[in-house]
Amino acid sequence: MRRPLPAIEWITLCLLIATYGIWALGTTAALHVSPVLGIILTALAIVQFSSLQHEALHGHPFRKAWLNEAAVFPALCLTVPYRRFRDTHLAHHHDPILTDPYDDPESNYMDPAVWARQPRWFQRLLMANNTLLGRMVIGPILGNVLWLKTEAGLIAQGNRAVIRDWLLHGVGLALVIGWLWWAPMSGGEYLAASYLAHAVLKIRTYLEHRAHLAPRARTAIVEDRGPLALLFLHNNLHVVHHAHPKVPWYDLPALYRAHRAEFQRRNDHYVYRSYAEIFRRHLLRAKDPVPHPVWPVKRR
Repeated sequence: MRRPLPAIEWITLCLLIATYGIWALGTTAALHVSPVLGIILTALAIVQFSSLQHEALHGHPFRKAWLNEAAVFPALCLTVPYRRFRDTHLAHHHDPILTDPYDDPESNYMDPAVWARQPRWFQRLLMANNTLLGRMVIGPILGNVLWLKTEAGLIAQGNRAVIRDWLLHGVGLALVIGWLWWAPMSGGEYLAASYLAHAVLKIRTYLEHRAHLAPRARTAIVEDRGPLALLFLHNNLHVVHHAHPKVPWYDLPALYRAHRAEFQRRNDHYVYRSYAEIFRRHLLRAKDPVPHPVWPVKRR
């Protein structure tokens, strides 16, 4: 039986405070040592912050949703409003739709019929994006372009919830811009840090899910215990998170160890030993095709 959650998860809250501190250090004092150091520290803080936003939308470190939102309100990630991240990610957590090209907001697959209509240059771009190197180099731009295009469409349709969320994001973005107006880090340097952060985050999302007839077998396990696992707050144990989304990040490894065989049976042994293994196997070779490999000819 898992222990009840405390009123405040101090481990997560302290990590969030430290992340803001590293971000502030990267955008100020570290730049005087080296611009490269400043960009790297800022990028790492943005990656950690994104992972903490993920914790916040799942109910951590506070028991009240508005406190969690307030804790991660500044728009360090620039292009993803917290509430849009929350709503799309919670929709993604409905396991029966995982990898669905239409219903899963985080799917990287395409309906084969739609794929067949794409121009050849775009197909080649998406195929390159399906290697890990491509996902890290092309992915930050391609992913943001496609994301912002979808969001712009919803705004153009007059979706009030989306408009509200982007207006709130604008306030969070103003906080970041105000800080950068004062701090020595330039806008160009911050964009470089943000690009690097998105590239690192793509390592985590690259193979979190796969096409499979059984929903339970679509979610990965990466048994990594190195620095990337900490940056991703153990979301590399992704099938554990999907099975127990309310469990805080620091309890996931113990939960996995206690039920390792069961989790691996549950996801049909979709397991990688480390991120080093993923780099070896998929840096230049795609894990998946872009068109969904088990998608029906007719969706309905």
